[in-house]
Amino acid sequence: MGRSGVSVVKSIHVEIFDKTYTVQGDLDEGYVQGLAHTVDGKMRAIAQATGSLDVGRLAVLAALHLADELETYKQERGELRRRVERCVQLVETALKRPA
Repeated sequence: MGRSGVSVVKSIHVEIFDKTYTVQGDLDEGYVQGLAHTVDGKMRAIAQATGSLDVGRLAVLAALHLADELETYKQERGELRRRVERCVQLVETALKRPA
């Protein structure tokens, strides 16, 4: 945010699979560079595994792979949340019991 409290839109240049892209927004540059690095790495790994250099195909496969990872993390987070809630319930029940 700028001094006036208004978001400052800036251009961030990232390189993914040997092509430069410009991302505009008020995100932290290091964060955006890290995301680009992740996408680039995923595309390169898929290219190496498949022998494909079709950028469009690699981008779609990388997106699907990253979406799968995200869904897995969401499911794991949900399971952890359920376990924590169960532990909290057990603790609360134990604290309500007379000593």
